[in-house]
Amino acid sequence: MIYPITLYGDPILKKSAQDIVPDQNDLSELVADMFETMSHANGVGLAAPQIGKSLRIFVVDSTPMKAPEEPIKSGLRQVFINPEIIEEHGEKWPFEEGCLSIPGIREDVIRASNIKITFFDEYWKRHTCEFNGVDARIIQHEYDHIEGILFTDHISAFKRRLLKSKLTNITKGKVEAEYRVKMPNRK
Repeated sequence: MIYPITLYGDPILKKSAQDIVPDQNDLSELVADMFETMSHANGVGLAAPQIGKSLRIFVVDSTPMKAPEEPIKSGLRQVFINPEIIEEHGEKWPFEEGCLSIPGIREDVIRASNIKITFFDEYWKRHTCEFNGVDARIIQHEYDHIEGILFTDHISAFKRRLLKSKLTNITKGKVEAEYRVKMPNRK
C-alpha cells in the first residue's frame, strides 16, 4: 500500500518516535509498504513519521544515487528498526538535502562522513554496522526523522528565515508534489 507523505507542519514530524516491539503483527507489511511508498515518491529514504506513524523505523535505498560506473550491486537497501547511532566521525561535509515531507526545498546540510549504528532488521536480527559517504548521510537524515528533527533544523537561522514563506505555504497545503501527500493537521 502506498501511504501519503506527511508534510511539514504536522506535529508528528517533530516528535521522538516510539520503539517497535518484536511481536508487532504488521511489521513485514509495514516494511513492504514503506519501501513501496518511498519508491513511488522517488525517495532514497523514508521514516515512519513521514507516513503518520510515530515508530522508530526507517528504510533506505541508495541505489538510485549510485554513479553509472559503479557496480550494479552498489548502494544500500536496508530496514532500520529501533536504531541507535553510537558514533559519528570523520570529516564533516556539506551536501544538498531534500525531504519528501518538505517538497520543493533543498539546502546544504553539514553532516559527519562516517557513522556507526546499531539496529534490528525486519527479522529481528541485531546489527552493528559502519556506513560512510552518501549512505551515512541518508541514514543520518532518516534517523533525525525518528528523533523529531528535520533537515531544516540543521540550517542557519538566516536561511530558515529566507525559507519561512515557502515552509508556511507547505503547512497551508500550497505545495506541489508528484506523490500523494497528507496536509498538516488533516486526517
